[in-house]
Amino acid sequence: MEVANGSKALSRFTVIDLTRVRAGPTCVRQFADWGANVVMVEMPESIGADSGGMGRRESSDFQNLHRNKRSITLDLKKPEAREVLMRLVKNADVVVENYRPDVKFRLGIDYETLRKINPRIVYTSISGFGQDGPYATRPGVDQIAQGMSGLMSITGEPGQGPMRAGIAVADVTAGMFAAMGTMAALLEREVSGEGQWVQTSLLEANIFILDFQAARWTMSKNLPKQEGNNHPTGVPTGVFKTKDGQINLAPTPWMWPRFCKAIGKPEWENDPSLATPQERLKRRPEINAMIGEITKTREGAHWVEIMNEAGIPCGPIYTVDQTFADPQVKHLKMTDSVVSPKLGKLDLVAQPVKLSRTPSAFALPPPERGEHTDAILAELGYSKNEIASLHQQGAV
Repeated sequence: MEVANGSKALSRFTVIDLTRVRAGPTCVRQFADWGANVVMVEMPESIGADSGGMGRRESSDFQNLHRNKRSITLDLKKPEAREVLMRLVKNADVVVENYRPDVKFRLGIDYETLRKINPRIVYTSISGFGQDGPYATRPGVDQIAQGMSGLMSITGEPGQGPMRAGIAVADVTAGMFAAMGTMAALLEREVSGEGQWVQTSLLEANIFILDFQAARWTMSKNLPKQEGNNHPTGVPTGVFKTKDGQINLAPTPWMWPRFCKAIGKPEWENDPSLATPQERLKRRPEINAMIGEITKTREGAHWVEIMNEAGIPCGPIYTVDQTFADPQVKHLKMTDSVVSPKLGKLDLVAQPVKLSRTPSAFALPPPERGEHTDAILAELGYSKNEIASLHQQGAV
């Protein structure tokens, strides 16, 4: 059976999706949107499974994560279902899972077991804290990783206490890094002919995206602190009130003379107490107050236009509805549509990467649970009687 896909970029690959909740599905979505044949393995309805830990299947969250996939139901506690999985693995390229580290071994679907069936398999594991170590068996979710990575200690206004980011940043970045690692393993396989075990965790991913804030500690033992909307080291970079709202201003240090002219204060350029980035950092509260007194006299659109004409980074601060109404966002086509037989037309968040010859598109709506079970079993060589028997046994 030919599988509909949204791109030819990865159409030669088959990915077995054993994931739940967000980090794992985020990883697999990268393959699905670029055209891989993704088989999403779900628990049968008969054993009371939820929708991959996401609550209602009809929710925008579930629908946005699971487009371009097909669904098969397997009760992997049953040997007959595990045999189906082994047949899937035999000709697959990638398996992605985000169970707690010990679960795959109990089920007998760990990397060493599967590589005996298919030495070329790339087996990707996403966990809360890693596959081994003192915290390996702890339950790990996004907010816990945000706290343990240090992210919450540097997010929010000074003195207010730790603050989580407004998105599931640990989940999403772990999923993206897992996809990147899987791609690297697939590229290496073209040379060696062998698969390998790819591992990442929410904790590792969130530490990595601390980036320069983490390096300030690892190199210089400079402990980052909460700075609110201010840049940790750059002045003036932050949020400023206008006559009708707020804007972001972010001139780099070498733009200071140009910024002084654009804000209508050319004399600031020659003020020795403002001459260097270090001096401006010392006087941040005073400088921000001086700038705020000026920006609040005009509408935000005025300052956005003036600053951008001068080559100074400046932009509005949107609510999400305003984001998707912005002409540049519309031009970038950051939404795409697919028609669900059950829910009708769905507008979902599109991929942020554009390929000139093999772009991503939505070819399949998010599947109903087990929608493609019989079709996938038939592709694996099961007869109609064998398929009926698997249903009767409760394996699928």
